This record gives sequence, C-alpha cells and structure tokens, in this order.
Amino acid sequence: MLTPDQRQHAAAALDQADLQRQVIPQVSQTYARIELEDAYAIQNLWLDRRRARGARLIGRKIGLTSRAMQMASNFNEPDYGFLTDDMVMADGAQIEARRFLSPRLEVELAFVMGADLQGAGCTIADVMRATEFVTPALELIAYRTEVPRAITDTIADNAAAGAIVVGGRMVRPFDIDIRWVGATLSKNGVIEESGVSAAVMGHPAAGIAWLVNKLAPHGAGLQRGQYVLGGSFTRPVSVAPGDVVQADYGPLGAIGVRFI
Repeated sequence: MLTPDQRQHAAAALDQADLQRQVIPQVSQTYARIELEDAYAIQNLWLDRRRARGARLIGRKIGLTSRAMQMASNFNEPDYGFLTDDMVMADGAQIEARRFLSPRLEVELAFVMGADLQGAGCTIADVMRATEFVTPALELIAYRTEVPRAITDTIADNAAAGAIVVGGRMVRPFDIDIRWVGATLSKNGVIEESGVSAAVMGHPAAGIAWLVNKLAPHGAGLQRGQYVLGGSFTRPVSVAPGDVVQADYGPLGAIGVRFI
C-alpha cells in the first residue's frame, strides 16, 4: 500500500505526462508496493487535478471487458476510468494525432443515463431501465506509461482513456436488441476490424452493471445525463497522421474522423 504522498506524486506524474505528451516509467516500477486500491486512488487524484483546471466529469469508461484482454493483462475482471468534457470529440472531427501517445481506436456503444444508478446488486435490467439512449461511440486509447504494464499501471493511467467520439443514431435501449449491434472499423478505406456488441461480457450493459456494483462500496454511482462507454467489441486499431477512420454501425449510422 502506498502513502498519501506517493499517491499524489504518481497522479502528478501521470498528469504531467498527459499534458507534455511524454511517456513515463510504469507506476508499478516506481512504487513496487502499489495495490489496486492505490491505482484507483491515483486515478481519482488525477481527476481532481483536471477538475481543478476546469474539466467537468461527464461519465465513465469500462475496459478489459473481453476474456482475451483480461488474460493478456493477467486480470480476471474489467477496469474503469473517468471521462471529462474535454475528452469528447464530434463525429467528423479532425484530430491532431500528436496530442496522444500511440493512439488507437476501439468500437463501442455509449450509454446515456436517463436516471441516477447507484447501489449494490445492480443488474443488466437495472441498467437498461436507467438508460435513456444508446449511441455508437469510438474510444481513443492512449497510454502514458512504458511497457510492459501491470494492471495497476493501466488503472492508474485512467484505464488508458484518451478521448471519445460520439456519433451515429441514438436509440432507446428497448427499441432494438442491443446485444446484436454490429460494426466494422475501416482505416483508409480498408476494413481492419469488425464485431458485435454481445462480445462485451455477453451483453453490452453487463459491464455497466459491474461498474455500478464496483462503485457502490465507495458511495458513488452513475448520474443522470452521464455517458458510460460499455467496452470495446473489436480489437484496437492504431492510427497516425493522415489516417481516415470510419466505424459503420449499419442501422445505427456511422462515425468518421480524420487524423492530422
């Protein structure tokens, strides 16, 4: 377990790495005694720093929702991070690639909460009832630490969240079977990845139920109007300046961005 000062120093280092676009040594290498509780505390302290500069918390992201990614990380459950308003980008945006460290894109669904959701025992049904809309979204992944990374490094690093792009068509959660939302991800006209939303823990709302249960012991939860990225149902695709990327969700529309 780390001391409060060590947690603060780690949060400051990650914050500066993000601001200066410089990779830093893994937190787990700098602080060998780090535990999961420390990693989430560091993430929250980093959020505090961003909010002090004017950023506003608008939701959460969930990662490691596939068994393959959990095995690769030697971890047996998802993780989560925060989303702030300065991380949101519009469909059709021109994104400066150098703003992010080794950026990659993942195909996801974003849940827009229509009601507060908090407390232990949360189920998929609870999530569906509390959700106002579901919409296509891309998550831009950007690590701020060196490799190889332990799970504590990923969690402290805000679960590698860099930005989100929301677009396409919003739908109410019971208007379609959201388990079977399919999408392809194309880069420069070539399909690089494809997947279906049921790949996220069997149901894209399952990760959100997990998150609510995870936050419950801390007296926290999800609030009306917040976005929650439910987890990727494709592998991440690397992007660089000059790349044009489109995610096609069929009946739910598409999202397109260009990297400069």
